[in-house]
Amino acid sequence: MIRFIWLNGFLAIHTIIFCIWAVVLGFFDKNGRLIHYYVARPWARTILWVSGIKVRTKGQENVDARFPRIYMTNHQSYFDIFALLACLPVNFKFVLKQELMRIPFLGIAMRRARYIGIERKDPRKAVQSIKEAAEKMKSGTSVLIFPEGTRSIDGRLQPYKKGGFNLALRSGCDIVPVTICDSYHIVPKGSLKVNKGSFSMHIGKPISVKGYDKANVTQLMENVRDVMLSHLKEDSNGK
Repeated sequence: MIRFIWLNGFLAIHTIIFCIWAVVLGFFDKNGRLIHYYVARPWARTILWVSGIKVRTKGQENVDARFPRIYMTNHQSYFDIFALLACLPVNFKFVLKQELMRIPFLGIAMRRARYIGIERKDPRKAVQSIKEAAEKMKSGTSVLIFPEGTRSIDGRLQPYKKGGFNLALRSGCDIVPVTICDSYHIVPKGSLKVNKGSFSMHIGKPISVKGYDKANVTQLMENVRDVMLSHLKEDSNGK
């Protein structure tokens, strides 16, 4: 109980301080790069360290920061966010639901970091957000998307939504599958208790979108899913 209260109190205060730092730095940061490297990454790394969480990362050689890409990852715990910021060696922008941008302090920091909010309840605004994201990618920005749209309770992959794949087709950028394994043990969905431990993150090889269009986008979705499933199986067999 003492650890629960202390850790959650630390997370709240630590986050507020770094959000304020993001707002200040945002006045000198036109594209969010400074905020990514000097706010988001140290914020995430400190939280992992204080919480007693280790992330085993594989496949970092598959990241090439010279090219804009769409990093697609499964989602098991809110600690995935910290792992991705701390261990994925590239400057990227989260594509997330617009309501998260309204969270006090955190929402302002995310806007300063140039994250991309999607208004899922309004199809017109959602399409417009996809267009804006595609334009950012054409100018050299990488983005990160959770194709499942929500967290998994037990770690198993959920059905993918097409939004991120439509963005890939529109931008013409490769998709890099990133698989989180076993983070749901750290913070189960619906819980605030943070358990000490470790989990894995596999970064797959880029998947080209050439030859795909809206008519066969389902095949592209299956290809990405197959890579994530193979990572989950590999991690399970390695234990």
